Amino acid sequence: MTEQVSHPAEALILARAPASVIQRAASVRLMVFDVDGILTDGSLWYSEQGEMLKRFNVLDGHGLKMLATSGVKVALITARQGPIVAMRAAELGIGDVTQGARDKGLALTTLASQHEIALEHVGYMGDDIIDMPALQRAGFAVTVPNAPAYVAQGAHWTTQVPGGHGAVRECCDLILAAQGRLGAQFRPDRVIPGGVTQ
Repeated sequence: MTEQVSHPAEALILARAPASVIQRAASVRLMVFDVDGILTDGSLWYSEQGEMLKRFNVLDGHGLKMLATSGVKVALITARQGPIVAMRAAELGIGDVTQGARDKGLALTTLASQHEIALEHVGYMGDDIIDMPALQRAGFAVTVPNAPAYVAQGAHWTTQVPGGHGAVRECCDLILAAQGRLGAQFRPDRVIPGGVTQ
């Protein structure tokens, strides 16, 4: 388990969230993320050859690595299917990747069961109708400000920045701060797998 070190950044982050949200974030043991609209801005880029491209945010990637190395399990669930998500997940060391999921509520429940974690300790971050069953089951439901209003109404917390622009990092930082684990990331000897030194 990561050594818990208090840091002023934790207080800064926690000051922006209601106590009920902090309590939910503090209990997360498994955090699951949608891809399109969350890890990306939702844009799909096609070349003349028909190859799809996605743009990912490096801050989000580092946040996911910090979350995982701090003891919180990380997983991805997406309705789309393709090699790009698998490549990004592999780069970040994320082994739990569910692609082609049409029933994300079931996919979330299955992941929780596989890890033997109660849904009240599972977080989910999504931004569209297809994400609502998972958001409704998760103990900590997160969305982004550019999500439809009816999705936001079903979430416990909405990030300040939109998907693909650091929203995932914002969520990761909140969870780490709520669990008192963000301070450890500021140690000068802190090394994140993949060659990123913090």
